[in-house]
Amino acid sequence: MDFEADHSPPLPTDAELFQAMQAKQHSALAALYDRYASLVYRVALRILVNPQEAEDLTQEIFLKLWRSSTYDVNRGSLSSFLTTLTRSRAIDRLRSRSSTLKFLQRWGNTMTTQPPPTTPFEAASIHQRSEHVRSALADLPEKYRQILELAYYEGLSQSEIAARLEIPLGTVKSWSRQGLLTLRKTLQTWIE
Repeated sequence: MDFEADHSPPLPTDAELFQAMQAKQHSALAALYDRYASLVYRVALRILVNPQEAEDLTQEIFLKLWRSSTYDVNRGSLSSFLTTLTRSRAIDRLRSRSSTLKFLQRWGNTMTTQPPPTTPFEAASIHQRSEHVRSALADLPEKYRQILELAYYEGLSQSEIAARLEIPLGTVKSWSRQGLLTLRKTLQTWIE
């Protein structure tokens, strides 16, 4: 039997693809994405549990790799770098989610779980707090308020908000964070 030898060129190494990507060759990024997206997604999903958030984080990791990577080919494999970066970013998201959830729970508890007022003074106090919250929301810049309302009143994810408002996901994340920080600062005296 006569077998033909496979003369296809060898696949480029991660280091070669990374160098090409640093030279802004889109095909190199595509090749690295094809090679490692499932790994990054699995790590993100294992930590975040939410498939949409895992997809968002996968995209974020590869955008970071494209834009400004701190990866050094001499310090280890690209798969290890991506795994570590994904794990770190996913844990950051969990912390942020936890912090935001605690803030909103404290805020919500202040507004909704109090027993009905029994005295005129208690009724006035609750009314005053409600007005303060409404005022704090109204004082937020429109872009921040809109994103917070979509997230917390309509329950939309950041990806869904980006799609609805037709703005980049990174912008939604940035505005959401700034809006929450501003709101938290304004309401701090009412939730402590």
